[in-house]
Amino acid sequence: MSDRLMLLDTASLYFRAFYGLPDSIRRPDGQPVNAVRGLLDMIARLTTDYEATHLIACWDDDWRPQWRVDLIPTYKTHRVAEVRESAPDVEVVPDPLEAQIPMIRKVLALAGIAVVGAPEHEADDVIGSYARQATLPVDAVTGDRDLFQIIDDARSVRVIYTAGGMKKLQVLDEAAIVAKYRVLPEQYADFATLRGDSSDGLPGVAGIGEKTAASLLGEFGTLGSLLAAAADPQSSVSGAVRAKLAAAGAYLEVAPTVVKVVPDLTLPSLDQAGARLHPVMGKNRTELDQLAEEWNLGGSVRRLLDALDAAG
Repeated sequence: MSDRLMLLDTASLYFRAFYGLPDSIRRPDGQPVNAVRGLLDMIARLTTDYEATHLIACWDDDWRPQWRVDLIPTYKTHRVAEVRESAPDVEVVPDPLEAQIPMIRKVLALAGIAVVGAPEHEADDVIGSYARQATLPVDAVTGDRDLFQIIDDARSVRVIYTAGGMKKLQVLDEAAIVAKYRVLPEQYADFATLRGDSSDGLPGVAGIGEKTAASLLGEFGTLGSLLAAAADPQSSVSGAVRAKLAAAGAYLEVAPTVVKVVPDLTLPSLDQAGARLHPVMGKNRTELDQLAEEWNLGGSVRRLLDALDAAG
């Protein structure tokens, strides 16, 4: 089997697990474990079905980096539970899910699954940097459209899109993005900048929706080329579009920096991170078996162990 790297947008997956499984799945002490169970089952299935040999659970060390907020204050505002000056803002996370995150970290550690984050950066940035720097084919697993920008057929970088649920996974390549949005993956960040994205608090350019954004990028290629054309009285940009771009000038100066995932973070190598999947042995396997019973994780731990045995 050829080596293949899988990058997980971990928070995206455990949120999906939490909302996809009933919170009646609990430990004997009453603590819900639905997100833990669901995430483990997702990892077992994904690594098996897509034949991953290496896996990194990419982590939001800072889910709303201040440098992005400084540029666009509305960035993810609707998801803020508490603003803190000396630490990352607190995200709106249901208490029953918040309590499961340490359990998720413990099980991943015992299973030998690499967890990598980066200070002042989101998991998207970690994924983008590993995808750009990888020498292996890459599958990025996410429900976040922002990561469509990393798709690259020439480098065998795909997105396994989870928005439709685990029963309707979509494997997205360049052709899939072009078919849906009429832009290339490398144009997707500019497309999202123009269109806006309410899920991230990005206002976009008023009066420019998906069709217009795609048409403009089809003609001019990049946002930079479009803005240069809009500044040229002899160009083919219509007066109405010029006015809309001018009105959004301040936003357009900063939005690309916010929207584009960071491609060049300094991260542990795959070997340093321990990304290669391998069977869990000895004390860790015994402890996982014990936790499976003590935390009422059902067959989820067993399915994960089986998947790791097969991958190794």
